[in-house]
Amino acid sequence: MPGLNVGIVDADLAYPPTSGKRLRTLNLMLRLADRHRITYLVRCDANSDEAREAVAHLAKHGIETVLVHHPVPPKRGAAFYARLAANLLSPLPYSVSSHQSERVRQALRQRAFSPIDLWQFEWAPYLPMRPASAAPVVVVAHNVESLIWQRYTETEGHPLKRWYARRQWHKYERFERHAFQSVARVVACTEEDASLVRERFGADNVDVVDNGIDRDYYDQAPVARAANRILFLGSLEWRPNLDGVRLLLDRVFPAVRQQQADVELVLVGRNPPAWLSEKVRGLPGVELHANVPDVRPFLGGCSAMAVPLRIGGGSRLKILEALACGLPVVSTRIGAEGLCLRPGTDFVQVEGIEEMAAALVACLRRPEEARAQAEHGRQVVRARYDWGALADKLDAVWNECVAGNKSAGRERSLLERSRGGPL
Repeated sequence: MPGLNVGIVDADLAYPPTSGKRLRTLNLMLRLADRHRITYLVRCDANSDEAREAVAHLAKHGIETVLVHHPVPPKRGAAFYARLAANLLSPLPYSVSSHQSERVRQALRQRAFSPIDLWQFEWAPYLPMRPASAAPVVVVAHNVESLIWQRYTETEGHPLKRWYARRQWHKYERFERHAFQSVARVVACTEEDASLVRERFGADNVDVVDNGIDRDYYDQAPVARAANRILFLGSLEWRPNLDGVRLLLDRVFPAVRQQQADVELVLVGRNPPAWLSEKVRGLPGVELHANVPDVRPFLGGCSAMAVPLRIGGGSRLKILEALACGLPVVSTRIGAEGLCLRPGTDFVQVEGIEEMAAALVACLRRPEEARAQAEHGRQVVRARYDWGALADKLDAVWNECVAGNKSAGRERSLLERSRGGPL
């Protein structure tokens, strides 16, 4: 089959790859650009250095980038809280309504007249802006957002915040049910999420394309492990990660330090909020590294990775990256959700935050045992989670959708002719 004309629509630049979502989008897109003609349309600050770097990098791989200059409103200040209050009157969740953009809608409408064979939306909240087009639509469910809001509701202690989170949860359930049933295909990142989409939303058009790693890239990681450094890695503008960081700083790390006084905690992530920078400045033994160009020195230089997540969905690229570098991992069950890794064989799994400190101390005190476990996990990750094989899976989804759409179009045309005109 000749290459397709594919339009990929995104709410966040995929380059530089400074978050798990960016890593996934970029790695799959680059590999499929060798087989198809890809137009990448993204809403962003088009005047930023990051945007210019992204356009240049993607152009080297034959990807045309269309920047829609419409920065998303910041999540702070009086105006943000006013928007949250106004959302009480909207049937849409806040993150859906706040991302609706007439500029994006117009840009998509203009592109619809070019020969696009398939649209892929990297985030369901952009689906309401899709153009009227005969091309099939694929949506990538990096997470099932209603599940995340359900977990916010279950873990939130403040009554007013819990009430608001519950409303967002139910709005997202209604939105995702309609969104997932309205597209040609849903691509989930885990079997667990795919089952949830089928069972909760009645959508049977679901495929799984896991998250992955670039084996060659992580094979080049410099390894010089310190004896007492714990790593937290993840985007520091994503609420589930920030919830985990709070737990790590307030409960887990102090408990570790009571047993291992010289231990250090290294936080690495994109765009940390001001409160986190302030908090870290007053804590002994804690470092914060923001927006680093390469995470491999941290993966190769720490003793263990902590994944203290109690909210989340999809699968954690950070765990795959850590194991690809042979770094021992201690994770909650939710943190390791969706990965085909065996607790106790490939990594250490704890059921609750209360158990994490003891598990981390054990890793620090028995480093050879911890590294042997991580090496087993590394072999599993290398065998199962390579981006090349995962790109083949997504390529098959694209071709099946387009072939199915053409077949349906021929059947429609035959039916119209048999009835003497358009239906």
